[in-house]
Amino acid sequence: MSEISSYKQVLIHDGLKNTKHRNSILNIIQKSVQPLTIEQIYMDLINQEISINLSSVYRNLKILAEKGLIIKTGMTGNKALFEFNNFEHKHHLICIKCNSIISVDECPFAEYEKKLKEKSGFNITGHKLEIYGVCNNCNADKTKKP
Repeated sequence: MSEISSYKQVLIHDGLKNTKHRNSILNIIQKSVQPLTIEQIYMDLINQEISINLSSVYRNLKILAEKGLIIKTGMTGNKALFEFNNFEHKHHLICIKCNSIISVDECPFAEYEKKLKEKSGFNITGHKLEIYGVCNNCNADKTKKP
C-alpha cells in the first residue's frame, strides 16, 4: 500500500479531509528521524515546491495532533516539536546547545506506573520523558576550546 493511500485511510478514519497538504505534512514528519519544528516542516514543503503558507501548516499540525496522528513533543528553545505517532513508546534526550534530539527506547517507568496505579487508583494512559543536557558533540567542542 502506498504512503498516500495509507494516509488517506487514516485521515478518513479520523474524520478528516484527505488533502495534499495534510498528506505532505504527514509524509515529512513520518520520514524524519527526529522531531521537527513547524519551521522545518514548512521549509521542507517549500523545498518540495508545495504552495502553502505558514498559517496553514500551523492549522494542519494542530488538527493532526488533536486527532493523534502526530505528537506535539518537547520544546527546543521556544519552538514546539512534532513527530509521527507510530504508537511506539519512546523518550528523548535534548541538547540545550545544538538542539539535537536523541530517541531513547528504554523506559524506566513501567514498574513505577504499576505502583502508582495500585497506590492511587489513577488510570495512567501514557507518559513522556524529556531529558535536557549537552550532547557528546557539544561536549567535545567545549573541550577543544582553549
